[in-house]
Amino acid sequence: MSQAQSTPESDEAAALARREGLKGVGYGLTAYAMWGCFPLYFALFSGIPAWEVLLHRILWSCVFLILLISLLKRWSPIRSALSRPRQLWPGLACALLIAANWGIYIFAVEQHEVLQASLGYFLTPLVNVALGMLVLKERLTRLQGVALGLAALGLSLQFLNLSELPWITLSLALSFGTYGLLRKRVALDGLSGLFVETLMLAPLALLLIAGLWQTGESRFLATGIGPLELPASVLLMSSGILTALPLLAFAGAARRLRLATVGFLMYINPSMQFAIALLVFHETLQPSMLLTFVLIWSGLALYSTSTLLAHRAESRSRRALKGGTS
Repeated sequence: MSQAQSTPESDEAAALARREGLKGVGYGLTAYAMWGCFPLYFALFSGIPAWEVLLHRILWSCVFLILLISLLKRWSPIRSALSRPRQLWPGLACALLIAANWGIYIFAVEQHEVLQASLGYFLTPLVNVALGMLVLKERLTRLQGVALGLAALGLSLQFLNLSELPWITLSLALSFGTYGLLRKRVALDGLSGLFVETLMLAPLALLLIAGLWQTGESRFLATGIGPLELPASVLLMSSGILTALPLLAFAGAARRLRLATVGFLMYINPSMQFAIALLVFHETLQPSMLLTFVLIWSGLALYSTSTLLAHRAESRSRRALKGGTS
């Protein structure tokens, strides 16, 4: 069996791969840190109803993405998608789901329920596993089954203690998990896909915004909004930029990192939201909710272990196959 020899070309390729990997980690940290800071950002909208913020987020995201895609000259996949209307139905479903997710999240921040929101995003990977089992008929590993059981137990305890479902947690996890499932059926990258989704919803958003103007209920020209007393117009228009920027950073990470690495980085977002809820907004962490968090965190630890073991087994198989053919 021949032994691999180090060459200048292979050393240069390895160094390039390391640099690209570090860039990917940097992009990933940037994306998830920005998402993790969203509670601080949307808290600035205090005084503007959540649904009005949602309408402007849809509209200004669409406007900013038009400018960004024009700058990047990436209209080709969008033109191709729009030329096949029948294939846009999954895109419309994705648009409705992401709008629901955005709206519920903004409402959660407005109602000082950031802990519930962070719990929803901790729960999302386990919802993805459950959807894979129920919809795609994927087989669960034993660790994944135990992880789902722990999450279900945690949510059941919340229901028993509160006498109501933690609907913010469930709706955020289910809407985003289902969005991810349907998004796989849309043959567009993240940036192009988000543009098509906001483009579908923008006419309705614009119509409802016009209705607010006509009835005098619009807050767009209001001043002194939120703790920083900023103009509402600045805040609302900035929502489009701050929707697209972390997505761009995430795309840079996804191109350079293994899926398993991206999966571990995603916990930065809900972890930051959890810390912000406790340390900045001083939300109360009831013992029952703490127990729910612990159970879901335990489930995530098992899920992550399962993912890591599967990745290592796949790597060993590839090395064995490569060694057998050398």
